[in-house]
Amino acid sequence: MTLLVTGAAGFVGFHVTQALLARGEQVIGIDNLNGYYNPQLKQARLALLEAQPQFSFYRCDLGQPENLQKLQKKALNIEGIFHFAAQAGVRYSLKAPYVFADSNVRGHVAMLEFARELPNLKHFVYASSSSVYGRNRKLPFSETDPVDHPGSFYAVTKRAAELASSAYSHLYNIPQTGLRFFTVYGPWGRPDMAYYSFARAITEGRDVTLYEGASLARDFTYIDDVVAAVLAVYEQVPPATEPRVLNIGNHRPEPVKYLVALLEQALGRKAAIRYLPRPESDVEKTWADITVIQQLTGWTPQTTLEEGIPEFTRWFQACGHNFS
Repeated sequence: MTLLVTGAAGFVGFHVTQALLARGEQVIGIDNLNGYYNPQLKQARLALLEAQPQFSFYRCDLGQPENLQKLQKKALNIEGIFHFAAQAGVRYSLKAPYVFADSNVRGHVAMLEFARELPNLKHFVYASSSSVYGRNRKLPFSETDPVDHPGSFYAVTKRAAELASSAYSHLYNIPQTGLRFFTVYGPWGRPDMAYYSFARAITEGRDVTLYEGASLARDFTYIDDVVAAVLAVYEQVPPATEPRVLNIGNHRPEPVKYLVALLEQALGRKAAIRYLPRPESDVEKTWADITVIQQLTGWTPQTTLEEGIPEFTRWFQACGHNFS
């Protein structure tokens, strides 16, 4: 069996690919290795994957769909797709909306077009985001909640991808599952994420910027739990014309101030905190209702923030600070 992972040099894609290779799967990885954050981190992840004989890599920008033609010869053997390639960054989407439209919408459609030509495809699993819940005030966020009031252009592109997937399932009978990830963190993570930038600032003695508001909280979800959820979902193939979206979160919103306290404890240094008003693009709290995925797969998160942050800081102190 051959599986395709897009965004294989990215945070979630890298960890999922590692897990698939550990199971003995043949994996084709795609990534454009863009410079949104330090490309050396992506290269370091990729080097670990390329050390495995079952892994092959294609550098490819999905915003240019013709680039997928190089995979045509191997496409007949692909049975599963894990589509994680996307332009990340809620606030960056306010500065570079065209980049997000190309990567997250055009690139997603390119993968759907590619997928519908695969004769042996069993399941198309793709990354969505908790950002699609936008300005909703009801908590926890449930898959049945309305998602028509996005709070950022990033959220617009991820919701557009969900709608495109729904249409392609209806038109071309492609079994699909979208995964709404909630604040994934852990070793080999993204330097633009808050926990990573906080660790860097604390280590370097710089200010940690927090947004004002006593109820500012996130549903932090450890990467190992995310990988377990992705693999469990992949095995549960939906009917071809019944696409679904699922929350993947820790079902436990934690105050961002508590995250900083755990980083202080793990790094052995106090943080100098500077408060700023919360931007309109950032929601006050995220909280995943994970009832549906639990009922479907039996999956439940295993890692608390108190356990996950020390794991991240050990990696950060060993080598992660080099990629900041």
